[in-house]
Amino acid sequence: MFSALKNQAAFFRQFRQRFETTGAIAPSSRFLARSMTSFLAARNGATPVRVLEIGPGTGPVTEAIVKLLRPGDVFDLVELNEEFVSILKARFDSEGDWHRVRTQATIHQLPVQDFVAAEPYHFVISGLPLNNFPADLVTSITETYFRLLKPGGVLSYFEYMYVRPVRKAITHGAERVRISSIDQTLRGHCDRCRIRRDNIWLNVPPAWVQHLRKES
Repeated sequence: MFSALKNQAAFFRQFRQRFETTGAIAPSSRFLARSMTSFLAARNGATPVRVLEIGPGTGPVTEAIVKLLRPGDVFDLVELNEEFVSILKARFDSEGDWHRVRTQATIHQLPVQDFVAAEPYHFVISGLPLNNFPADLVTSITETYFRLLKPGGVLSYFEYMYVRPVRKAITHGAERVRISSIDQTLRGHCDRCRIRRDNIWLNVPPAWVQHLRKES
């Protein structure tokens, strides 16, 4: 309990200091984490898989991932925020399921666009707040998602409900252009590759989880 409260306090502190890259006032709920990891949970067969989590923060979705990892699986995490990296390392050092898979997991502190993987991944799970970023950065990040996925692999990411529609309706000038460009980019990927969208009401704020499959 004390550790969880410390992690929530750290998350809120980073939200206040770095809203543009943290993007939320609270860590993701267990309901959102369950949705984000649902395709990993449903995988068939015993063949090891490669999993990449982008923007894990203090680890609420990571908590769900580590419970699903099997021997032989590879788990990479890309996190830019140094305080979150420290928290993640401490959790792998000390917490049950995290400690069990610590030799299978590697944390990389760098922008995801700069991340180079030895092999592509079966699952890419992202918590990045795309609606907060410049439009050209969103284009670069989403291209990176698909670069890092195997053909047939699944990308899962979330966004807060109605953020882009509301911002498009109430903003003007450069901000409206930015949001409209992001909307065009994300809608394009979803129209081409989306296999499911989950509505997660039990989250702060409520969120959509988008699941996309890379074309073979």
